[in-house]
Amino acid sequence: MKPEVEIYDTTLRDGSQGEGINFSVADKLRIAEKLDAFGVHYIEGGWPGSNPKDIEFFAQAKKKIFKNAKLAAFGSTRKKNTPVEQDDQVRLLIEAETPVVTIYGKTSMLHVKEVLRCTPEENLAMIGDTVKFLKDHGKFVIYDAEHGFDGYKLDPEYALDTWRAAEKAGADFVVLCDTNGGCLPAEVAAITKVAVGKLNCKVGIHTHDDIGLGVANALASIEAGAVHIQGTVNGYGERTGNCNLTSVIPCVALKLKKSSIPAKSLAKLKELSQFVDEIANLRHNPRQPWVGSAAFAHKGGAHVNAVQKLASSYEHINPELVGNERNILISDLAGRSNIVIKAQELGFKITNDTPELREILDTIKQREHEGFEFEAAEASMALLIEKKLTHKELPFRVDSYEVFVSRSYGNAALCEASVTVSVDQGILDVQVEGKSSRLSKLKANNKAAKSHESKGTGDGPVNALDSALRNALTKFYPQLREVTLTDYKVRILDAVPGLAEKFQAQKKAGNLPASDVADINQAIEKLRGTAAKTRVLIQSTDGQREWGTVGVSENIIEASLQALVDSMEFALLKK
Repeated sequence: MKPEVEIYDTTLRDGSQGEGINFSVADKLRIAEKLDAFGVHYIEGGWPGSNPKDIEFFAQAKKKIFKNAKLAAFGSTRKKNTPVEQDDQVRLLIEAETPVVTIYGKTSMLHVKEVLRCTPEENLAMIGDTVKFLKDHGKFVIYDAEHGFDGYKLDPEYALDTWRAAEKAGADFVVLCDTNGGCLPAEVAAITKVAVGKLNCKVGIHTHDDIGLGVANALASIEAGAVHIQGTVNGYGERTGNCNLTSVIPCVALKLKKSSIPAKSLAKLKELSQFVDEIANLRHNPRQPWVGSAAFAHKGGAHVNAVQKLASSYEHINPELVGNERNILISDLAGRSNIVIKAQELGFKITNDTPELREILDTIKQREHEGFEFEAAEASMALLIEKKLTHKELPFRVDSYEVFVSRSYGNAALCEASVTVSVDQGILDVQVEGKSSRLSKLKANNKAAKSHESKGTGDGPVNALDSALRNALTKFYPQLREVTLTDYKVRILDAVPGLAEKFQAQKKAGNLPASDVADINQAIEKLRGTAAKTRVLIQSTDGQREWGTVGVSENIIEASLQALVDSMEFALLKK
């Protein structure tokens, strides 16, 4: 069956114009293959001849076999006062050898007069000549009516003339473009209805997200009769981006109940979103609708309790339909249901009747009040639950540590760390000296451990501390050699939110005694800067799994050590 709504992907062309997006030829080929497997109907590869990268892409794409999608080359109408067969840009569209060619032309009289600086009649000829020339060469032609809505609002009759010129010349689609991204859904719907009523060819929609309505405008156009949507994966694009296909595709399928991509592909939507982000070297946006990790995340205790009983009470669909999953968050807003569901996700056998549940909940809320954050530190959460359920500490503890940073003129900083840990076998004292180009020395003196030497480096105090801790523990737990840090984040927390600002306001208002001003200045400085708490989040891996841990302290080294210790302890858990 033919789909009721066709999906036209322009990630490789329009999406690549977004800030921070830079695809190589290999990147574009990989994305094209993924899009084809996913089941989009058209893949716009780029503009042949505009740059060497796109020339090479189309040369390579000729060798590929696309099972579901048709590859499209993108260009413009012929130049003014130039025969179409003599226009090099149009010739390159033919030489790209794609089954589909998409061209854009001017709809707005403003652009005809001020940008093209030609007569209205010449613009119509440019549209008609180019479409006919491409059709005569056997191409499926999509005409993008640039500034289609703005042009219609400025001069409805001339806008219609441009669309009719493309249709008369044989265009298979006339696509209305909200090029500036500033239209409202009601405007888009009304003008789409006019186009559908006046044209015999099919009508499509191309929207931008400048006012946050790219997806809404696309859906409004579909409801008004359009049958073709252009957009990009994850909404990449110039300025604020294009219509986000990872939002509009499930809306079409699950909300408008219209056939589009293959039904089996919908469950791969999150995978597609993450794949394209990875190729673009961008961190996946957790707040992406439908596919973000927070899209089905629940934090409030009442919400979690309801979801536990009836998922649809706070979820508009089953997350699995788009390849996502429910995520129960733990915070000071958590209720008993949050803890139970999260603990069960982490592998603990726990129910609402578990005696330790209240203590776990109280401890989590206290920790959150102190500045801890467990949403990205589930390993620290697992350790907390483990200790409360088993009523015992894990196999080792850090008894003391020292960190030294020294630097002489002209030399790199030297970072040294020493850690004393207690383990089941005894106490091992280890000192590590490290910098990136220097072999570190280890010293051990203890009845339970023989003296030994080991390598260690420290590019900074935290790295040196990590080396010291690791070398202290691997004698007893060799598996920790496989643990490495993959990410390290620091955030400064205001110990008493807003207090510094209140002091400052009272000082400016003259509400403080003169004798107290110096003390208040010190208090403000202390609250705002050096005495503020630091939260450290660490991501670790052993090559098989990844986990996050957290530490909080006024001292960044202490906070880092807390997160490091949790990371090592979690790696030792058998669950």
